[in-house]
This record gives sequence, structure tokens and C-alpha cells, in this order.
Amino acid sequence: MMVLSNSSWRLLQPFFLVGIPGLEESQHWIALPLCVLYTLALVGNVTILFIIWTDSSLHQPMYLFLAMLAGIDLVLASSTTPKALAILLVHDHEIGYTVCLIQMFLIHAFSSMESGILVAMALDRYVAICYPLHHSTILYPELIGRIGITVLVRGIVLLFPFPILLQRLVFCRTTVISHAYCEHMAVVKLACSDTTVNRAYGLAVALFVVGLDVLAISISYALILQAVLKVPGGEARRKAFSTCGSHICVILIFYVPGMFSFLTHRFGHHVPHHVHVLLATLYLLVPPSLNPLVYGVKTRQIRERVFRVFYIKR
Repeated sequence: MMVLSNSSWRLLQPFFLVGIPGLEESQHWIALPLCVLYTLALVGNVTILFIIWTDSSLHQPMYLFLAMLAGIDLVLASSTTPKALAILLVHDHEIGYTVCLIQMFLIHAFSSMESGILVAMALDRYVAICYPLHHSTILYPELIGRIGITVLVRGIVLLFPFPILLQRLVFCRTTVISHAYCEHMAVVKLACSDTTVNRAYGLAVALFVVGLDVLAISISYALILQAVLKVPGGEARRKAFSTCGSHICVILIFYVPGMFSFLTHRFGHHVPHHVHVLLATLYLLVPPSLNPLVYGVKTRQIRERVFRVFYIKR
């Protein structure tokens, strides 16, 4: 058998994704809810994009940011779920080295972008409530485009070193990833060379992105709350809180499971591994599938457009 160098070995050797370790006998049943959630994510986000794209009256800051969120959710759901379903249903466990790195980059980069869009949406809610008469002049279309480009560039620049740093590692023991997709730390743990830089950079990026974005969202809603409490009349306060309701739900859906998954991977040694992998898989699928439902139910303009589209078709 020909002996290969470490670099050649890394390029040729595919990874083996286990799926949900410890639940191999139940994986067909696990695939069913994943398939339902993925279908909801595709139909819901494509519908949101179609409605906002075709209705010029929805070309406003809130809906433009919502369209960006829908596009990001489509990438997040589609970068992991098809392969996860292939593993669970037809036992297609192998994933190429390069494909694994691309999948890992897409997962983490677009998670960062979604976090950034949630910050932009919090800013939009702050301006809409605190400066309603100047909303369109403060958040004009060119500024919204610049915000979207900034969020995109931040995700690419911060996460592009992930696959680059991984290429310097040597995987000489095993290429079996006890996960349903190529998560950064799950791949790093397989290396038999020094991973200090990879671990430090991954932790720094996670703390920077989540810490900065959560701080910005918290400040926005603190200012919103302060402004709303000064408004006389219960009806006016109710309407102000109602405009933020859907966004707050989306924030909780995204950050709570994400923080649990992040902390479990690094510090939750007593959490069963199959529980962590299952929750990590759902974390990338539940927000994309629920976000359109949340905005469809709680946002009157979106709800009316959806009913109008299906009514006309019928």
C-alpha cells in the first residue's frame, strides 16, 4: 500500500458522519420530523421572499430585513438538512474533505449573518418606535443595502479562517465525526496535532459575534422600553409592544438553542452526546422553519399578502 504524506492524506480521506450517535435504530423516525421542518423552512421562506419581492408596498426597512433573514435561513437549512436526511434514511455517511469544510463555513458564516440581521431588525424597531416620523429618512434604502453588505462581509471575514486553520491540522487517528454535520469543534476534536489556535479562534469569534450582537439588541430594546413607558395610554403601549413581538420571538428562537449548543459543546461534559447532537441539528433547522410562521401570524401585512396569494390561486 502506498504511503501518503499528511497533506495528501488530508485531501484524499473523506470524513464519516455518524448522524445521531447512540440512536442508530431510531434514525428513520428522527428523519420524519426533520423532513417536515425542512419542508416548512423551504415553503415558508420562499413564500416570504416571493411576497416581499413582488409587492412594492412591502419594500420598507422591516420587510427588506425580513427578506434578508429568509434568504439566510434558506442557506442555513439547506447546508445541513439534505445531508443529515441522507445519513438517517439511506446511510450515506461519507462526506468529502473539501465538502465538509465548505459545509462548516456555510453553517458558521450564515449563523453569524443571521445574528447580524437580528441586530439590524432591532435597530429598525427602535427607529420605528422612537422616531416614527423620520423612519424612512433615517433607514433609507441605500443604508439598508449597506447594512446588509456589512453583515455579509462580517460573516465571511470572521469565519473564512475556520477552513484555512483546519487545513494545517493532521487527522491521523480517525475521521469519524460523531455528528450529523461538519460542526467546527466536532472536526477540530479529531485532529492529533495541536489545536490550540483553532479552539482559541473559534471561542473568540463566538464570544465576539454573540456578545456584541446580544449587547446591541439589549441596548435597542432597553431604549424601546424606556420610550414606550413614557407613552400615555395603554392602547398606544400595546401597539408599540405588538410591533416588537414577532422580532422578540425570533430572537429567542435563534439565541437560546444556539447558546445551549455552544456551551454544551465546550462545557457540558455530562450532557448525553446524542442529546447534544440532536439539539445542535434542530438548532439549524427550527429557526428557519419557525421564523416565517412567526412573522406570518404576528405581522398583519405579511398575513394579508399570503391569504391574497392563495385566494387568487384558488
